[in-house]
Amino acid sequence: MIPFIEQDTDSGAIPIWPVGTQNYEPWLAEQPDGQKRWLKAAGFKPEAGRVCLLPSDDGGLAGVALGLGSAPDLWCYGDLATALPVGRYAIATALDADAATGAALAWALGSYRFTRYTGEETELARLTLPNGADADYIEAAVAGSFLARDLINTPAADMGPAELAEAATTLAGKHNGACAVLTGDELLLENYPAIHAVGRASINYPRLIDLVWGDETHPRVTLVGKGVCFVTGGLDLKPAAGMLRMKKDMGGAATMLGLASMIMQQQLPVRLRVLIPAVENAVSGSAYRPGDVLSTRKGLTVEVGNTDAEGRIVLSDALAEADAWQPSLLIDCATLTGAARVALGPDLPAYFTDSDDLAAELDKAGAITSDRLWRLPLYEPYREKLKSRIADTNNVSEGAFAGALTAALFLKSFVTETREWVHIDTYAWNDAARPGRPPGGEALTMRTLYKVIADRFAR
Repeated sequence: MIPFIEQDTDSGAIPIWPVGTQNYEPWLAEQPDGQKRWLKAAGFKPEAGRVCLLPSDDGGLAGVALGLGSAPDLWCYGDLATALPVGRYAIATALDADAATGAALAWALGSYRFTRYTGEETELARLTLPNGADADYIEAAVAGSFLARDLINTPAADMGPAELAEAATTLAGKHNGACAVLTGDELLLENYPAIHAVGRASINYPRLIDLVWGDETHPRVTLVGKGVCFVTGGLDLKPAAGMLRMKKDMGGAATMLGLASMIMQQQLPVRLRVLIPAVENAVSGSAYRPGDVLSTRKGLTVEVGNTDAEGRIVLSDALAEADAWQPSLLIDCATLTGAARVALGPDLPAYFTDSDDLAAELDKAGAITSDRLWRLPLYEPYREKLKSRIADTNNVSEGAFAGALTAALFLKSFVTETREWVHIDTYAWNDAARPGRPPGGEALTMRTLYKVIADRFAR
């Protein structure tokens, strides 16, 4: 089931006419005189996302003109589920398969509402699935997106390490996968000391979530997601304003679980593994301290320059384990640095990889899916900024410059056996409403990553 998308006949549905700057005038010339006058009086122009309701002679709704602009993309349809009067609609113009899929996907994504605490279920406009649309893909993409959004939007009191592990376990069970969870001091016994150090101050015990799925003979794909369910900053305490959205600091984990959901639902021929270090960075007598030297699974020691840079510390253990598995493709995703947001803003995640081939695939897939990301360099000379006098590395640099780059270089230290690795520094949040993307949690890059994996391994 796709939310607010119907797969039956469009008989009796209200028509939607998508018109762009190039075909608007020919389309307008074919409309009845009354509709022409109405469109002119309404000041309608075929700008992207613009809508004009067209009245019928009996005072009802005869149809909808939808502007596509000069370069149509799926988000032109993103507000229609909520903007149009409740009813059944159908796109009256023939679309190619990609456009049909994009239109229905955007419609469904725009219908999302987080109602866990209000219970309010609102009826919205429904769209008949356009001819040629890939219903299976749309259903998988919407399910993955909604899962990630729900996880991110849930407050930390109800989405701590235990609840995140439960969500992963439920997802694995739904698709006949398996999920193992190491909890508390089990992390020390199994040599995940960095995850334990960051999470030990909380009464919500730290965890390593390890989900596996798929045929063992298929190519290995590993996803690693930062699962910091709440971050106070630790002893380097954040100001109050800095904590307001910190329930979203597990956005990397949520995005990877959403991606895993897509992969499993679409039955891609891969051996999938998802590793999530799930912690709460809290303050108590057992909190790790600035200046401490931490051990890691890789064997490298880390001097703690700042306890608020905990994400890269917990990822170090998960990446070391992922790297030892030597997958064909290793992806990590994390809400890691404010520096990436300063550089690229909230809507464009940064990514880092040494593979030019992988970078080209990501850029191409991002353009096709309208789920863009932007490459930043793994500039090795900046590794000097992470030097420690008493440990193998510091978790932060001394200065304020190149924070996203030095964080990526820190993570790279723990990936030495896997050739194809990409690190994604995401925001995982919509500050304001955009078509198809309501305010709140967001699985940025999820559909792009899915396309890269599908193109690589499902040929």
